[in-house]
Amino acid sequence: MQNREWLSASEAMDQLGVRPQTLYAYVSRGRIEARAQDGDPRKSLYRAADIIELAKRKRQGRKAAQVAANAIAWGEPVLPSAITTIRAGRLWYRAVDAAEMARTATMEICAEHLWQAAPELFTVAKTPIPAGASPRSRMFALLAHRAATDAPARGRKSETLWPEAAGLVDALTNAIAGAPYEGPIHQRLAQAWDCDDVGADLIRRTLVLTADHELNASTFAARVTASTGASLAAATLAGLAALSGPLHGGMSARVQVFTQESLKAGPAKAVRARLDAGLPIPGFGHPLYPSGDPRAAALLEAFPLTAEYQSMLDAVMDLAGEKPNIDFALTALTWSLDLPDEAPFLMFAAARSVGWMAHALEQLQTGQLIRPRARYTGPPIDS
Repeated sequence: MQNREWLSASEAMDQLGVRPQTLYAYVSRGRIEARAQDGDPRKSLYRAADIIELAKRKRQGRKAAQVAANAIAWGEPVLPSAITTIRAGRLWYRAVDAAEMARTATMEICAEHLWQAAPELFTVAKTPIPAGASPRSRMFALLAHRAATDAPARGRKSETLWPEAAGLVDALTNAIAGAPYEGPIHQRLAQAWDCDDVGADLIRRTLVLTADHELNASTFAARVTASTGASLAAATLAGLAALSGPLHGGMSARVQVFTQESLKAGPAKAVRARLDAGLPIPGFGHPLYPSGDPRAAALLEAFPLTAEYQSMLDAVMDLAGEKPNIDFALTALTWSLDLPDEAPFLMFAAARSVGWMAHALEQLQTGQLIRPRARYTGPPIDS
């Protein structure tokens, strides 16, 4: 199966050790993606990456401890959600293709869709700008204050929480912009960063594409917090704290480092140096998108890459065969529009706050506390 993206039915069944009925059942449940074979639409081909992953899980067995351990990192789903899913290599917001939504929708419309909220919800008064020397410090200060003072969300219906959620997104936007600009979220950020209408529209597209991404680390942190009944501000603060890490929202900073390596040594030498050292190439590849990150594709089609970033992209594709992910696209956009270095993180935080609150609202309606168990590996205990 090396370097092959699609397998025939007989190859798929051989790898999985199953009969045709079982293979078809996996397809119908969304476990394996299938498509018609070129030249013979009566026959199907099956995505090799899905079959490899399914075969791996079958070999591991279904012991409860093993399943739980695998769920922690890119594994089995751990809780039900109707908000976002990744299916057939695409990102879906409540059954709407996120890339298609990003072509025209504003962040406000996206939020109302993810929250299942009433239209024109974002007609709230603009909130004061918190003190802080940087957008990041202002965001944390705002959410810390609100988390300490806002009422718990437990026991409240979603309809009563929607205005609070919209007000928090509005306040975060002001904290990032640093001034009480008017207009939709993307236009306020564009004004803060001196962008023209083209730049504003690219920011709008970026915000929609990054609004949610299923149960990532920051969303899980927000959802766990919400499960305790804490306020929406507290859940959003938990999400922002998780996003700040270098393996999550801080990935764009690592792409910027790689950009400097590429400028200094040349793209091909920079890529080879990382490959020779066994280091990952930041901004490329994604475990959930073996055929390429659709968010990156949707953003990169909207603006021309600068020569520097086009050279980097070509070198990585030629030497490593990896496609760009959203972190590369965000960093390339920042370079193209001459935005502040921290703009990728700031856009990510503004957008993802919508997703965090969508998950918080959903979790609150379950009334359940998220409380996993640990598998003890410490010193033996006499009992």
